[in-house]
Amino acid sequence: MIRYFLSAFFFAILFSASLSAKPIIANSNNSIKESILQAIAYDTIIIKPGVYYENLISIEKPLTIIGEVGAIVDSQEGDEIFIVQSDGVIIQNLTLKNIGVSYIKDRAAIRLNRVRDVKILNNTLINTFFGIYLQKSNNCIVDGNKVIGGAQDESTAGNAIHIWQGKRIQVTNNEVSFHRDGIYFEFVDESYIANNLSKNNMRYGLHFMFSNYDQYENNRFQDNGSGVAVMFSKHIEMRDNQFLDNWGGASYGLLLKEISDGSIENNNFSRNTVGIYAEGANRLSIKSNLFHNNGKAMDIKGNSLDNQIIKNDFVGNTFEVLTNSKSNLNHFEGNYWSQYSGYDLNKDGIGDVPHRPVNLFAIVTDKIPAASMLLHSFLVNSLDAAERLFPQFIPEQLIDQKPKIKPNHYDQD
Repeated sequence: MIRYFLSAFFFAILFSASLSAKPIIANSNNSIKESILQAIAYDTIIIKPGVYYENLISIEKPLTIIGEVGAIVDSQEGDEIFIVQSDGVIIQNLTLKNIGVSYIKDRAAIRLNRVRDVKILNNTLINTFFGIYLQKSNNCIVDGNKVIGGAQDESTAGNAIHIWQGKRIQVTNNEVSFHRDGIYFEFVDESYIANNLSKNNMRYGLHFMFSNYDQYENNRFQDNGSGVAVMFSKHIEMRDNQFLDNWGGASYGLLLKEISDGSIENNNFSRNTVGIYAEGANRLSIKSNLFHNNGKAMDIKGNSLDNQIIKNDFVGNTFEVLTNSKSNLNHFEGNYWSQYSGYDLNKDGIGDVPHRPVNLFAIVTDKIPAASMLLHSFLVNSLDAAERLFPQFIPEQLIDQKPKIKPNHYDQD
């Protein structure tokens, strides 16, 4: 008899599981909210093609929500659409659109609130205030999404992917544009950002605040107010990224402020107003980067200490290095400088005369921008040559004792 009851009990479990395995369909007869109410934990909901005029859809159990091609959820300039309040949720392949601007609430197309192990995959978000907003969440993945905002000015713009307080977040293979910041990290640790395209954002392509032990690599930051800002953070690794065409009166490829103990390696800084601006940046390894055709390749302030700036290529920049101090506590060595005018008699690949990358006229134009109209004039070139021989205004200690004769990247190829 006991064996009979046990068999019946296990059969009931299997039968129940087989019923729950059948996906729930959301279509014109059954809204997304109703489908979620019908579902039990770990169900899959398939959203059929069509336009669903819904918002404030709360998900409070682990579900997989998949949109078929042509499945669109439209908030009609209203409140946020999905609010995820359960662990283990997956949202993928949906088009979400028209999140209204609010001055009292950070409305997002998808909000994660105090959850873990959630995946947001391959969605298209159009005309969003905030796009994807992770709040106090851990171990989540945001991958393959396209987030296009409609920002007109910073005061009415949110961020495409915004993460506030989290650990071990993975942000990969997304395309973000026309927001205030493309990707924003605040109090986010041990996380990874890779293979994203962030362009045409009003402030920064990527922005770190008070975040530690993060990595970002193989991303492209193009045509933003500035490419990336890393502020009040430590142990940030920055590798193999493209910082391109970030132009403007206060634009930078990479802005560093009050950071320490990180690395900046194998990146490409091209056609930025300033390639790297560093203020209060300490103990960084700045190695094997290419600075190409920037206004100023590097502007490193006197309160930046103990940085190792080695084996970089400075090619075709208007000014190579600018600083505001006559002292230098950073180490420059083995860099290639296209403005180097020395020679290599023993053919060892190292210039026989040290190179001073700070140009007198860079200091002058930093204080008097209108003076730039005299750039490349005979008088200015003569003054600069005299200053390099008998330095009075440029930091005498800021010097590369072993300038390379040909670019380091050329050697690598």
